[in-house]
Amino acid sequence: MKIVFMGTPDFAVASLKILVEHKYDIVGVITSTDKYGGRGGKVLMESAVKKYAVSQGLYVMQPKNLKAPEFNAELKALNADVQIVVAFRMLPEMVWNMPPMGTYNLHGSLLPKYRGAAPINWSVINGDTETGVTTFKLKHEIDTGAIALQKRLPIHLTDNVGDVHDRMMAVGATAVLETVQMIENETVVLTKQDDALKSKAPKIYTETCEINFDQETKKVYDFIRGLSPYPVAWTTLHGKKLKVYKADIYQPEITDDETQITVKPVSDLSPGSVSSNGKNEILIDCNDGQLSIKELQLSGKKRMDVSSFLNGYNWLSNSQK
Repeated sequence: MKIVFMGTPDFAVASLKILVEHKYDIVGVITSTDKYGGRGGKVLMESAVKKYAVSQGLYVMQPKNLKAPEFNAELKALNADVQIVVAFRMLPEMVWNMPPMGTYNLHGSLLPKYRGAAPINWSVINGDTETGVTTFKLKHEIDTGAIALQKRLPIHLTDNVGDVHDRMMAVGATAVLETVQMIENETVVLTKQDDALKSKAPKIYTETCEINFDQETKKVYDFIRGLSPYPVAWTTLHGKKLKVYKADIYQPEITDDETQITVKPVSDLSPGSVSSNGKNEILIDCNDGQLSIKELQLSGKKRMDVSSFLNGYNWLSNSQK
């Protein structure tokens, strides 16, 4: 069975790798074009999938236009039986409808839940305790094709989206392998999605990552971990943009330490209000409690833990500005 694989980031490499390791005939790998980036934008950056494919001696294609006749002719000449898509862009019908066995996609949710570009982020932002992966056969409408296979995985209360992403990458690779095996053995059974259960996972933009502290503390906590380590939730501190990578719901320890901050009663909370002991604690009020900031990055500075940040930050001087 001849396979064309399509993907770009690290998340897709695990799925390609498992197919290579199981000796499948990967006749072509389609990935994004090289782009300049890095310091000063002068380094030519290759996708993670391209780097792995080249290391394995696989044939790589990097089309700018998926509808271009020359690309489609080259793709057709590969004579693939099936196409596998993991973390790639939307495909035109002339591409996904080309192979006789169809094109199958790996999606980072239990479809039809979280259709869209950012399913892993939204599952954490919404405080879910479980997510999963779905392989499905592509059709016209995005993320709506019939389901081939689903696998579940837990979301722990302390997970951020990076933690879930990394576990899902491994589970997703297994799902891709099992789906390919079913296609090969002609045992795949496709199940129509139940649209009554659908929900959306739209793309996340920097401007929508601003933290609204006028909510329950748990919702703000989930929002922060659902955007960490990327694209990162942010707020402002003394007039500067502050990225928040990690926070905890504040529960003061019983201690004689004079640097300990006393928790505020709900009646005294002012959502967005910031306080600090200037040594090892920064607290921000929500509408029913406080968050303790643990890892942060002020504009123009490096990412650091709160103690390191406060060690080089004159809290009293800055807080008066």
